[in-house]
Amino acid sequence: MSELTLMLMRLGLLIALWLFVFSIVGVLRGDLYGTAVRARPARRDRSKDTQTKDKDGTPKRSGTAPQDPTKLVVTDGALAGTSLPLRSSGTLIGRAAECTLVLDDDYASGRHARISYDGSTWVVEDLGSTNGTFLGATRITEPRPVAVGSVIRIGRTIIELQR
Repeated sequence: MSELTLMLMRLGLLIALWLFVFSIVGVLRGDLYGTAVRARPARRDRSKDTQTKDKDGTPKRSGTAPQDPTKLVVTDGALAGTSLPLRSSGTLIGRAAECTLVLDDDYASGRHARISYDGSTWVVEDLGSTNGTFLGATRITEPRPVAVGSVIRIGRTIIELQR
């Protein structure tokens, strides 16, 4: 082999080693400092903007009743104090970056649970998580209705639905 080929191979190996070191540092930094949680602006649900009329002809807004929950509040866990509005299209909870509420909890799955509006009531459903989703003290296996004051536990994180 010529000296030029040998030098290029050594340079390539050196670059590959440095890329490997930088990738390890990136993974360690992510593990030490966690996932960056950014608040997403809430989208307005246009399906609730339609107006219907009562029997006497006065306009009335359709949508959720005033006693329905409007936000999720993390009351215990790494994100205690975090609050975000419920979206009728669904609020996804888990460790994955695409979730609406990204949990920093070792006992939460990537896509752990979803809270959505089914047309008449809010429901919580477990998305096949390993450690389960609890409504109060009961582990849920199928979608269950939730109301204001309901307590949902995912791993070490406790979430409460509020008005």
